Amino acid sequence: MRNRRKPGIRSRANRAVDDFASRIDGQTADAARRAAQVLTVAVRLLRWPSLALLVVPLPFIAAVALIAAIEDSNVRWFALVAAVAMAVVSITFGLRRWRILQAVEDPDKLATELGIAVSMSGKVDDARSALLQITSGSGSGPRMFTRLRGVWTTVGLSGRWIDSVGDLPRARYFFPPRVGTTVAITLAAAWLVPISFVAFLLLGIAALAN
Repeated sequence: MRNRRKPGIRSRANRAVDDFASRIDGQTADAARRAAQVLTVAVRLLRWPSLALLVVPLPFIAAVALIAAIEDSNVRWFALVAAVAMAVVSITFGLRRWRILQAVEDPDKLATELGIAVSMSGKVDDARSALLQITSGSGSGPRMFTRLRGVWTTVGLSGRWIDSVGDLPRARYFFPPRVGTTVAITLAAAWLVPISFVAFLLLGIAALAN
């Protein structure tokens, strides 16, 4: 029964998306296209720095996990907790990075969803102006998502609208609450680089001392 309902739910969702897409006015469509281009370029520029942020801590996480596997003292449990916590941060960041890269693979579809999000806001002029701020040029590199978070806080978004945007598979990563979550996950991944090294160093010393 559950599997039979899914096609119906998806078809209704698709019809709702098509309906909103048909209501996008010219100004909103133009703003959405420009914003989609900027977001696509920014995310693609961040592909390699974000990959480095993902890869650099991995040897230290693996080393801490190895300490947990071979130690038989109390150090083992500290290493196990540290390895699991660091792995969770790394995996979470890797998944979010992959999903955002997927979101910009088709800029035209992203632009359509951005336009739909603006049209659903109930404050089209304000939301469109916020969208145009993304194209202003400043903050288009590593600070893009921080800038996005700041832009949307000025619009006065409703909880219902935020929930509706969450149904858009591409655009949702550039609107609250996911854009704020992305910033938090990225900061955690950045801190993971020095933390993983220090954890490896301290636990390695403790293991040798035992």
